[in-house]
Amino acid sequence: MSIHGRDRLGGRAAIAGIGATEFSKDSGRSELALAAEAVRAALADAGLAPGDVDGLVTFTMDTSPEITLAQAVGIGELSFFSRVHYGGGAACAVVQQAALAVATGIAEVVVCYRAFNERSGRRFGAGAQRHQPSAEGVALGWVLPFGLLTPASWVAMTARRYLHVHGLGPEVFGQVAVGCRRYAATNPAAYFHGRPLTLAEHAASRWIAEPLRLLDCCQETDGGLALVVTSPERARDLPHPPAVIRAAAQGAGRAQEMMTGFYREDIASLPELGVVGRQLWRGAGLGPQDIQVAILYDHFTPFVLMQLEELGFCGPGEGPEFMAADALPLNTHGGQLGEAYLHGMNGIAEAVRQLRGTAVNQVAGAANVLVTAGTGVPTSGLLLGADG
Repeated sequence: MSIHGRDRLGGRAAIAGIGATEFSKDSGRSELALAAEAVRAALADAGLAPGDVDGLVTFTMDTSPEITLAQAVGIGELSFFSRVHYGGGAACAVVQQAALAVATGIAEVVVCYRAFNERSGRRFGAGAQRHQPSAEGVALGWVLPFGLLTPASWVAMTARRYLHVHGLGPEVFGQVAVGCRRYAATNPAAYFHGRPLTLAEHAASRWIAEPLRLLDCCQETDGGLALVVTSPERARDLPHPPAVIRAAAQGAGRAQEMMTGFYREDIASLPELGVVGRQLWRGAGLGPQDIQVAILYDHFTPFVLMQLEELGFCGPGEGPEFMAADALPLNTHGGQLGEAYLHGMNGIAEAVRQLRGTAVNQVAGAANVLVTAGTGVPTSGLLLGADG
């Protein structure tokens, strides 16, 4: 790890607007239409017009290129456009890219967006399909012939090792699913609104790839979400209190792969998140004790427990006990298990709502919110704080 000092990004950019489409299983619209709708909603929330935007950032997996989206929304000249790789690991990194552009004066108003028909179109849960040959894809050649064809099967390998190392059973994953669904049940935007979950229901759900059950796996969703990033000074003149970016980080561990890093020395941990976490705590001058709300990427329940441990909220193997104690408000929108799977972007929006004081499941005194992106892949994270 080459970074040993505190970086200079913190406090130089803020999220001033959030916008989303409905979250559904069949949008009936193109992904470009979803992206445009989300961007317009975010700009309206920020009190800005398309002509105010001079930067756009999205994911490499997005099918709506920045220039095409700019045309669809009515955005004029752009001085900055960027994409971030590694699927859900890009969620917080798109905001980091926007913040870097704003902090350095390359752009003044940058919109981050993600839109897909992930349920009615290409379903990531369908697993590996035909791809153009790539150096990155070579790693899959070591696992596909043995039946590891889907993200759930890849995560199951790490989850099984985690349980073995710490002497735990798969029922501990139910704490995560139940907690997220408890919040989703009171969130009208959530797919599982009005439908909380019990540990018994979790334990009765069918196996997907042992030790993962159906209810250990996130949803597949159609929808779009956008965020507006600008300077704190400009944001203070806009309709909502700014969510200040205290710290932002990306990270990859040694021998990192895309979900299949089974040849590392320890596969019962998430070292890529450790890289991110150390940067975040150092960059913001904060620690786990300073966080009032955590939004942890919940594509699969075991990785939520492992994130809590990697970030220092508890020790190795203590994630289940920490979750059971309900010691920290976690994924208060319902997460990707309960609200929607938008590659983590909806989690960032929830963090902004908590800091504004407008969340459905509002946490009193929320001043610092931690957000993480997808794990098992090169990833990213954010520490957002209230202004002032």
